[in-house]
Amino acid sequence: MRLALEELGPIFIKFGQTLSTRRDLLPDDIGVELAKLQDKCPPFPAAESKLIIEKALGDKTSNLFSSFDESPLASASIAQVHTAVTQNGEEIIIKVVRPGIEKQIKRDVRLLYALATLAEKHSDGKRLRPKEAVKEFEGIIYNELNMMVEAANASLLGKNFNNSDLLYVPKVHWDLCRSNILVTERIYGTPVNDIEALKKKNVDFKSLAEDGVIIFFTQVFDHNFFHADMHPGNIFVGENNQYTGVDFGIMGTLTEADQYYLAQNFMAFFNQDYKRVAQVHLESGWIPEGTNVMEFENAIRSVCEPIFEKPLSEISFGQVLLSLLKEAKRFDMEVQPQLLLLYKTLLNIEGLGRSLYPDLDLWATAKPYLEKLAKEKFSFKGTLNKISDQLPQIVSELPEIPMLVINALKQIESGALKTENSKKQTEAIVKQLRENASKQRLGLFAISFLIISVYFASQLAWSFAIPSATLCVIFWLKSR
Repeated sequence: MRLALEELGPIFIKFGQTLSTRRDLLPDDIGVELAKLQDKCPPFPAAESKLIIEKALGDKTSNLFSSFDESPLASASIAQVHTAVTQNGEEIIIKVVRPGIEKQIKRDVRLLYALATLAEKHSDGKRLRPKEAVKEFEGIIYNELNMMVEAANASLLGKNFNNSDLLYVPKVHWDLCRSNILVTERIYGTPVNDIEALKKKNVDFKSLAEDGVIIFFTQVFDHNFFHADMHPGNIFVGENNQYTGVDFGIMGTLTEADQYYLAQNFMAFFNQDYKRVAQVHLESGWIPEGTNVMEFENAIRSVCEPIFEKPLSEISFGQVLLSLLKEAKRFDMEVQPQLLLLYKTLLNIEGLGRSLYPDLDLWATAKPYLEKLAKEKFSFKGTLNKISDQLPQIVSELPEIPMLVINALKQIESGALKTENSKKQTEAIVKQLRENASKQRLGLFAISFLIISVYFASQLAWSFAIPSATLCVIFWLKSR
């Protein structure tokens, strides 16, 4: 099976990597083989690696580095890694994109689109949105081919955890990076799936598993930038039980709306408030309007209630996911392609937690973090702070709104609407807008002073907030 996936190419190798993280769903012999896809794919010749590096950097490897190891340290679906030492004596790793990989990926993506077209003809095709899922994956996989994008991802993730003991990100050597080459510092650590080696180092597995959950929620909800390829081949344990991550080609982000609804979903779920879970799904548009909320609530309860207060070792999220998908079908719930990376990462995190500490209480670990997040980020104070951050831009753009509306309507009048009735209606609207221009300006002043008063209130500067609020009321009354 492993050899078949290797021969089929990078996209199928990715599929095998994802499967390999779920050892609870696989027989041992298959799990062991598929795990080799994480960093033991067939390497390409070292001579080709050297040629790519020398062409990209414009010099011989013997001149660029004091030493260069031709034997790959690791080889994966997209690239392989060599170790080297710079002329300054720094140990580095050089990640080289496989030659000809883009042609293979284009072929596989075309195949995926063909399969998605067939899938759309199925009765569930529209709900599952297969073409949108493939499009999402296409963007991800092409980004992964660009090592400059990965270097930027590593740099940002490193800054996000700069003052944290939870996660270490290797330093990027920007002067040696190119679109097909990534150079970072070499890190040393124990692979997170080498349980025996970690036991010999007296690692606290409970703490390690809990830290993994906290890192995930921190990335998703605090930073809105998460490592979306967290299979064991990309995670190591360094000194003081600190995680070290590598391979940042696939990173995920969420819209502010999706982030908010996910946080609300998690909080409601951890509080076993299934009515709120159902309402959030409806508010977010994840289930169609008109869905019977009470019926949807009961369906979620029937799936989720049995798994609470159980350790991870007694929960099969694979089965829970299948049950939820079955219920989603009943309610015509559409797949959200923008959340596919998050779902994939959640499965990786669960697989990681299961291998490290099967008795991990996922709910107890995550709930306090989410409660703190809800207070800080999605509270009234958080909203005021967000408004204050955006205040200069809002104020600068407010005076432009009346003329933008008038110009838009003029354009509609001049070309877009051809019928006489439409032209007359447009003329009437434009005339009305011109007559009310002064009132609109007064209204905009009222809104501006309202925003200013909210900003000062958030800073507890009441001597400025009260006069601003008074001016807001005066301008609003004049605009009526």
